[in-house]
Amino acid sequence: MIKIIILDFGDIFIDLDKSATARFMGRFGFKKLTPDLDELFKNYEKGHMSSRSFLEKVSGHFPMANELDLVTAWNSILLNFPDERLKFIETLAKEEKYRLFLLSNTNDIHIEFVKRQMGLENFNRFKNAFEAFYLSYEMGMRKPDTEIFEFVLKENNLKAEETLFVDDTKENTDAASHLGIKTWNLKVGQEDITQLKAKL
Repeated sequence: MIKIIILDFGDIFIDLDKSATARFMGRFGFKKLTPDLDELFKNYEKGHMSSRSFLEKVSGHFPMANELDLVTAWNSILLNFPDERLKFIETLAKEEKYRLFLLSNTNDIHIEFVKRQMGLENFNRFKNAFEAFYLSYEMGMRKPDTEIFEFVLKENNLKAEETLFVDDTKENTDAASHLGIKTWNLKVGQEDITQLKAKL
């Protein structure tokens, strides 16, 4: 029986255009994700560097881009947060039937942009729907590393077999499954988080 629901953020609540940053940076010479850039992005998601340091390091790869270009490109992945999803999670929280947790791979620049885009009132409405709001850059860990799931389970005394984890990235749901967590690998464009109760 499911008693706990852990939810991702991007493409679960807020719509993403995952190729937007690459398209934007194409004008500054970006061709493909190199191992160096991939490691840099993952380290930033783990909070291993400040936003200032991150932008300086990225700038070293793309000297023709100024800081505004880099920030604009970085945030271009973030689209709208449909109001019906916000209302859905608030309603689910008010029912008090499940313990709700957010677990997102994200970073400081993205979260600050989301706060401005949504407005602090709506962002806080969203955050307050959850018992705990876990962001990778604040935790020093990221999905799909199993340590992040183990941390959330242990810190909140959760049983894996009573937990459902929802994420649009199969690599992440596969990692959770290995720990005995039930999962829903949501298919973006075909399914929506507002259909969650049909999965319980």
